[in-house]
Amino acid sequence: MIAIDLELEPSRLSSKIEAFWKLSASKILSLDRDAASVKGVPVFTVQGKYSSQTWTDWTQGFELGSWILQFDATDDSEFLDLGRKKILDRMATHLTNMGVHDHGFNNVSTYGNLMRLQLEGRIGESTWELRFYQLALKCSAAVQARRWSPVREGGYIYSFNGPHSLFVDTIRSLRSLALGYRLGHSLMEENGTSISLLERLLTHARTTAVFNVYYGEGRDIFDVPGRVAHESIFNLIDGSYRCPSSQQGFSPFTTWTRGLAWIMCGYAELLEFLDTIDPEILESGWESNRECMLRAAKVSCDYYIENTPSDGIPYWDTGAPSLHKLGDYLNQPAQPANDWEPVDSSAAAIATQGLLRLGHYLKEQGESEDGGHYWQAGLTVLDTLLSEPYLSLDPNHHGLILHSIYHRPRGWDLHREGERIPSGESSMWGDYRAREAVLYVQRLARQQAYLPFWGGSATVS
Repeated sequence: MIAIDLELEPSRLSSKIEAFWKLSASKILSLDRDAASVKGVPVFTVQGKYSSQTWTDWTQGFELGSWILQFDATDDSEFLDLGRKKILDRMATHLTNMGVHDHGFNNVSTYGNLMRLQLEGRIGESTWELRFYQLALKCSAAVQARRWSPVREGGYIYSFNGPHSLFVDTIRSLRSLALGYRLGHSLMEENGTSISLLERLLTHARTTAVFNVYYGEGRDIFDVPGRVAHESIFNLIDGSYRCPSSQQGFSPFTTWTRGLAWIMCGYAELLEFLDTIDPEILESGWESNRECMLRAAKVSCDYYIENTPSDGIPYWDTGAPSLHKLGDYLNQPAQPANDWEPVDSSAAAIATQGLLRLGHYLKEQGESEDGGHYWQAGLTVLDTLLSEPYLSLDPNHHGLILHSIYHRPRGWDLHREGERIPSGESSMWGDYRAREAVLYVQRLARQQAYLPFWGGSATVS
């Protein structure tokens, strides 16, 4: 399990954070110079160079959003100016993409970051520009909300696999519905029926918590508290739950760690969002929604802490078939260079923010002991990511965070000659989420404004 550093403070990471942003700038500019060779939207690296995989282009928001995070962290206007131009040129089709569940990934990472910075007073006071970002986010939220499957016990935004499929990834994409709701928007359906974006957000969150997260209550013989199934399958004829599934994990009955990380981060952030809503709007459901989210956040974070090596970097699946060949792997640092199972640093980049946000939330709620436990665990993971062998110091490597895994079952990750498992590569989501986590901690270390995804007030007067 993670050997939590109880003495670590954000200020102690300041020198690593400063070095991180210098390195991040060079990586962003290097990839931009080599963009023609990528031939599309960068997804993951092959021998250190970002490559494209034309499908849903679900990583474009991470690519272009990184420019905005770099500006946010450093005030270097080059990244704001070029990033804003690239977003205007390339992101419009993502706003009305009816075929994906990834609106929060693509559009909140781009238009959302720009809106947040303007609300914070960081990039001027153009009312027209702000309204443009808000309109984009309203559009994205409604499109996301319409991708809906009602079932017996709720409903969910279905994945690109089809209406029967509920993915854990989407919990973090609920940011899109949250922003649409804060901006006063709704989904308009047939005969003028207005659908509440908040209701859809809460219903999806509850359905995911019930079916994709396990609590040790005997649902099946693999029901371990905190285990997460990547996908839940439903019978759409009668709305009943059928079974767990997994697209990128080892099996439906093991825990793909990136999916676990999405749950950790998504629920922690939704708890923060829920506290911005007047309880009277939620009426009697406020406490039940909060408890549902808090339970899922805590049990998944506990599972991560207990089932991750001592330095906080997980292997790609907690039930991967050859982990036993690594010996006492949970009580030593993760080993990216081994012969049996790859680690996934991108899961750590997502999970660290989940741990930190849950810890901060609990401390704000007066639960200092539990909050401090998760908070220190998050800092411990981040400290590891900001050091070798995970921080990519090679100027010829496009990636920022090394040893990320994309799709182990399909064999999409590079095996270098003479090596039995993939290692040494980066992913666009891993790099972006690392930047997001570092920015979050940097603001706290410098006693700057807290970093929620919504930022500032909701509307233009």
